[in-house]
Amino acid sequence: MHVTLHDVSKTFSTPRGPQKPFAPSAAPTLLSALGTTNLDIRSGEFVGFLGPSGCGKSTLLRLIAAQIAPTTGTIRLDGEPPDEARVRKQIAWMAQNPGLLPWKTVRANVALPRTVNRNHQRPAPDPQALLDMVQLATFADAHPSTLSGGMQQRVALARTLATGASLWLMDEPFAALDELTRERLADEVLHLWRLFRPTVLWVTHNITEAARMADRVFVLTSSPGVVRGIVSIDLPRPRDETSAEMVSVIRDLRSLLRQ
Repeated sequence: MHVTLHDVSKTFSTPRGPQKPFAPSAAPTLLSALGTTNLDIRSGEFVGFLGPSGCGKSTLLRLIAAQIAPTTGTIRLDGEPPDEARVRKQIAWMAQNPGLLPWKTVRANVALPRTVNRNHQRPAPDPQALLDMVQLATFADAHPSTLSGGMQQRVALARTLATGASLWLMDEPFAALDELTRERLADEVLHLWRLFRPTVLWVTHNITEAARMADRVFVLTSSPGVVRGIVSIDLPRPRDETSAEMVSVIRDLRSLLRQ
């Protein structure tokens, strides 16, 4: 899916001060969460977003997912408004919290998109086959509470695959995991991305993770976030962060973040 943003910004209106009964309403405070942003992300591209906390990275994903409307500018997914892609179930979302239903089995959680969010224009993937892809086939009848954090995120990843979406919005999905687990899961994401070739927008605070995974990394300024710079990474995967080429990429990303 081809993603374009033209002069997109987002400002939130929040109440100012305590609201007293019968008192005149105070003028709202305007909070600029995302500055004027222009993006052109190619179909099938894996793009990373880096920036300080509160710079608007999650807001950016919510705008693209049509969860909120931009204050200014236009967003197009394959030339159409995001609402059209959402109606056709072409957008998948994965966040830090796997959001699994605790009373359902692992298989039933993965099967949810087949029932509550099914795209009738595409065949529904088999949940058991998806669990096999993320190496959890033997845990199909288990419940989420019996799984580790990394295993729960694998279930969430399988559920993302079950949507059959062509755009994956990944909001720091592995931030709460230990370093080794997040590296293994990142490798699995890259393997599945090569198989299905969706467009991936990956938000992270981890510079090395962004450099290992992305084709390009957009570095945002502090709030209101705007794109400070773009680093293209034309290196074969898997990438060794100790190599001279990767050390140079990581140095460039860190330099942009420090500006």
